[in-house]
Amino acid sequence: MIEVFTSNTPNGKKISIMLEEIGYKYKITKININKKEQFEPEFQKISPFRKIPVIIDHDKKISLFESGAILIYLAEKSGKFYDKNKRTIINQWLIGQMAYVGPMLGQHHQFHHYNPGKSKFGEERYFKIGERIYFELDMRLKNSKYLAYDEYTIADIATFPWIARHDWHDIGLKNFKNLSRWYEEISSRENVIKGYDLLNTGEKIPKI
Repeated sequence: MIEVFTSNTPNGKKISIMLEEIGYKYKITKININKKEQFEPEFQKISPFRKIPVIIDHDKKISLFESGAILIYLAEKSGKFYDKNKRTIINQWLIGQMAYVGPMLGQHHQFHHYNPGKSKFGEERYFKIGERIYFELDMRLKNSKYLAYDEYTIADIATFPWIARHDWHDIGLKNFKNLSRWYEEISSRENVIKGYDLLNTGEKIPKI
């Protein structure tokens, strides 16, 4: 059984979506980041950077932190969404999400959604970067059904929850035809719908 220490964030949703997609039994242990529970000493033992998500694979008695590493672990364990002959290109798009898409859209959330009016520079900078990310993903998806190649992989699972916050971004997802096609296709997957509702509260995937 996989135990997931997480909060209801895009990085957290990556893991619940993946676990639904591979059909593994799992348990959610909520970490309330608004109450700074991620800084508790017990949590730091399994998450050195005090970030969510973290998993414990109780069958293997192993814990892992960092969502990209967790996705790779679950993909290798299940044999799904991580073709061994295509891993070089999958890894590029997965790491691109981890190093660029997530952090930059996360900064956009901070300045544009959580703290509007605090920094004109920050709002303008990260809005422009957010627009560029949408454009770059759209260009990729013009030539490829999914991000890595023409099959759904952990790179798509990693990126999807960040684009699912498009209503926070105010960039206009509907203006990006290829990205919208990709988003709607993934949104319709039964296991994505289940995994997106990480806390089992009836949360729905935002429509375009």
